[in-house]
Amino acid sequence: MKTDTLFYRLFKREPKLALELLGLDYAGDSYRFSSEEIKQTAFRIDGLFKPVSDDLDQPLIFVEVQFQADNDFYGRLFSEITLYLYQNKPKRDWLILVIYPHRGIEKTTSIEFLSFLNSPQLRRIYLEDYKNRSDLSPTLEFIRLIASDKQQTISRAKDLANRLGKIDLEGLDFIETILVYKLPHLSREDIKKKLSVYEVELKQTRFYQEIAEEERKEGRQEECLNLISRQLRRKFGVQPQLDNNLQALATLPLIKLEDLADDLLDFKVITDFEAWLTLHG
Repeated sequence: MKTDTLFYRLFKREPKLALELLGLDYAGDSYRFSSEEIKQTAFRIDGLFKPVSDDLDQPLIFVEVQFQADNDFYGRLFSEITLYLYQNKPKRDWLILVIYPHRGIEKTTSIEFLSFLNSPQLRRIYLEDYKNRSDLSPTLEFIRLIASDKQQTISRAKDLANRLGKIDLEGLDFIETILVYKLPHLSREDIKKKLSVYEVELKQTRFYQEIAEEERKEGRQEECLNLISRQLRRKFGVQPQLDNNLQALATLPLIKLEDLADDLLDFKVITDFEAWLTLHG
C-alpha cells in the first residue's frame, strides 16, 4: 500500500490533521500543503505546510511518512531541511512531523545527527497508538482508519461513513480511497457493495461515479462483442477458424472493437479479419 501518497492526499484535503497531530491550535485554512524541490540537489521536501498569513509565530511544518526501515533516513531528512532553511531563509520557526506505522520501523541515526534526533522540534507519531483510540476528532478518525487492521477496515469505514453529519462527500470519497489502498484484493465493485449502508450518499461521490462509468463501458463492450460476432458469422459462416479468432477479441479495449465494427464491413475473406487482428491485436 502506498501509504505516503495516501497521507499526502489527506494532508492536502485536511491541513488541520497535521496541526492536530502536533497539538497546535491553528486553523486548518491558515496553512497550505505542498511538495518542494531543493535547488541544485537531488533532495525533495515531500511534505511542507507553509503558513498562509504573515504571522511569524506560526512555524513551518515539514512532514515525512516513513513506512520502510531506513538507517539513513534521519541523516537525509535533517540534511534536506537544513539546506532548505539555508536556501529559503523563511525567518520563522519550524517543526518536523514524522509518521511511522509502528516503533519497530524507526531506526536511530549515526552520532553526528543525534543532537537533531533529540531536538524538541522533531515530533514522531506512531499509527499503532491510534488503532484503538475512541477519543479522536473527526479529522483524526481518518488516521485510525488508515492504521486499522485489515479485518477492522470495512467495519470502521462504515462507522466513519455513517457520521455523515460531520463528513462531507469529499470525506466519503476519501474513505473509499483508503479502502482501495488498504484492501487491494477487493474490486471497486466489492468495495461499493460493502459500503452500501450509505447507498444514497455514495451515488454522489467520484468513486461511485467512476464505478458506474466502468460498468457502462463493460456493458457497451459486451454489446459490441456480440454485434461483431454476429456480423462475422453472417459474413463467413460458423467455422472453428473464426471462433478461435473471436476469442482474441475479448482482450481488446472498447475503442478497438468499435473500429473493428466499422472495418469488418470491408472484409472479403476471413484472412482479412486475421490480418486486422495481427495489426491491431
